[in-house]
Amino acid sequence: MVKLRIHGPNRLSGEVSVHGAKNSALPLMAASLLCRGECVLHNCPHLSDVDVSARILRHLGCTVHWQGGSLVIDPRAVSQCDIPDGLMREMRSSIVFLGAILARTGRAVLSFPGGCELGPRPIDLHLRALRKMGARIAEDYGCLSCSVQGLLRGAAIGLSFPSVGATENILLAAATAEGTTVITNAAREPEICDLAAFLNRCGAHVSGAGGSTIVVEGVKKLSGCEHRVIPDRIAAATFMSAAAATGGCIRLNHVLPAHLEPVLPAFEELGCSMEWDDTSLRITAPGRLGRIKSVRTMPYPGFPTDAQPPLMAAACLGSGPSIFVETIFESRYKHVGELLRLGANIKVEGRVAVVEGVPRLSGAPVEAADLRGGAALVVAGLAARGLTEVTGLRHIDRGYENLERSLAQLGADICREYE
Repeated sequence: MVKLRIHGPNRLSGEVSVHGAKNSALPLMAASLLCRGECVLHNCPHLSDVDVSARILRHLGCTVHWQGGSLVIDPRAVSQCDIPDGLMREMRSSIVFLGAILARTGRAVLSFPGGCELGPRPIDLHLRALRKMGARIAEDYGCLSCSVQGLLRGAAIGLSFPSVGATENILLAAATAEGTTVITNAAREPEICDLAAFLNRCGAHVSGAGGSTIVVEGVKKLSGCEHRVIPDRIAAATFMSAAAATGGCIRLNHVLPAHLEPVLPAFEELGCSMEWDDTSLRITAPGRLGRIKSVRTMPYPGFPTDAQPPLMAAACLGSGPSIFVETIFESRYKHVGELLRLGANIKVEGRVAVVEGVPRLSGAPVEAADLRGGAALVVAGLAARGLTEVTGLRHIDRGYENLERSLAQLGADICREYE
């Protein structure tokens, strides 16, 4: 068994650099399949999800290796069109490979993805879009068998929901398709902009990323390129939550404060003060946190669902009731039961959680059930009196690079223990 042992409370202080974004690195790795030359992803985070994606690329015929903090991918020898079921089950975002494999090889065979169980995340939007582009897709006993005669064709695709994954899959499929693809009600997340920037650097013609309408003019081929992965805004929000929960003052380096604008009002309501420049942000917490009137998770530029659990952990120590409304995932409150073990006072009714602030939390053994819920337990453990032991680290390692090392750098008494 592997666990994090946290002795608290410790007021965090100092500075830490934020690693590259998981939710950007994975679609960028999939995009490399479309290229006819070597791709280098700088600032790529060392995460278990990145490792799974690298194994998928190697299975497909790519060579993949690390060069310091950069991931080097050579996709010129791609020869396979399937993803083994075991790899698909390891992470939900593995579905983003579908559009790229289909565009590169004309066929794709894969099973339904796994990952954190946060409730239904249907891939109907992905499949409907690819069918509009000429793909033939057969679904049989949890397996998808996809093919296309010749090239995929550009199409007008309207999304009923601004799905990040569906937008990414369409972008990948459309980059080398025949004709023009227009995506309406597209996702607007910074990770979409990062993917579009990478594709354009490789020779694609993508315009409008960051807005609700994206236009992709298909090109015959893409070359390789070097690209720097954007900073992880969710990791940054997690460190901010840890600083708030412990009454700390920390500086985050290598961040883009503009990407954090959706979360800043919630921290201001808690009483935190913030200063920032182009690439860093300093957050200072008050002696006792306030309350958050309401946090409603929404697609970007709304409050990100991935930042909700760690922020909730900080709100547990507020001076009044904070209300959270989860609109993205049905099962996003799995961390609540474990926070209660630490002494939190939270009531959940459907998609609404009411957090009554308490003066203190107490250490206890807790288990992470998903990635961001695991981060919430670490945040709470940092502020709790006594020893907190967090298990289920396989979830946390999917999205945080050496989380305990970064927190120890800020003064936390935290270590990873192997039994």
